[in-house]
Amino acid sequence: MAERRKGCLSEVRILLVDDHAIFRQGVRRLLLDEGDDFLIDEAGSGGEALERIRQTEYQVVFLDINLPGRSGLDWIKSLLAERPALRVVVLSMYHAEQYAVTAFRAGARGYVSKDMGCDELLDAVRTVIGGGAYIPPEMASQVVVAMGDKTGQPPHFALSPRELQILMGIVNGRSLTTIGQELLLSVKTVSTYRGRILAKLELASNAELVSYAIRQGLIA
Repeated sequence: MAERRKGCLSEVRILLVDDHAIFRQGVRRLLLDEGDDFLIDEAGSGGEALERIRQTEYQVVFLDINLPGRSGLDWIKSLLAERPALRVVVLSMYHAEQYAVTAFRAGARGYVSKDMGCDELLDAVRTVIGGGAYIPPEMASQVVVAMGDKTGQPPHFALSPRELQILMGIVNGRSLTTIGQELLLSVKTVSTYRGRILAKLELASNAELVSYAIRQGLIA
C-alpha cells in the first residue's frame, strides 16, 4: 500500500524503481519527511514497474539507471508506451552528461544523481509535475548543448544505452563475468558488446577504454 504524507502540493502519486530496498526506503523517507502530499509505491525491477503502472496512474516515476537485466534507460520507452503522460526521472550514480542526454532523448523528464540532497529531490518532483524538465545545475549547460547539437559530439554519444552501461562496467574494473551476472547476460553476449564498443570508439583494448573514459570525464 502506498504511504502518504499531507503537505503543500496536491496529491502526487510516485513510483520508486530501484533494485535496492534500502535505497528505496531512504528516498521514500526524504520525500515524506518534507510534508508534501505524496503517495509512494515501490518496485524492485523494470518488469515490476511496468505491471504497477498498468494498474495505477502515477504522475512521477523515479527510475534507477542500473537495474538487473535491462538498463533503466531501456525501460523508459516501455513505461512511456503504457503511460505517455508519465514523468520519468532517472536516478543515476553517474555524473557524465551522456547519461542525461540519453535519458532525455528516450523521453525522461528529469535526471538526478543518487547522492542528491533532499532539496534537489524535491526540486525534481516539483519541476516535472509543473511541466518542466529537471537537470542538475552543474550539468545543465553541457546537456542543453549536447541535446541541441548532435554534430561534433564525442564517439561515446553514439553508443546505445546497453553499450554505455557495459562500457562503464569495464572502465570501473568489473570483469565481463561480473558484468554479465549483474545484467543477466551471458559472458559471450557481454564480450560481443565489448567488441562493438571498441569498434565504435576506434579503440583496441580495455586499457584504451579506461584512458578514453578518463579523457571524456566518464570516470575520475
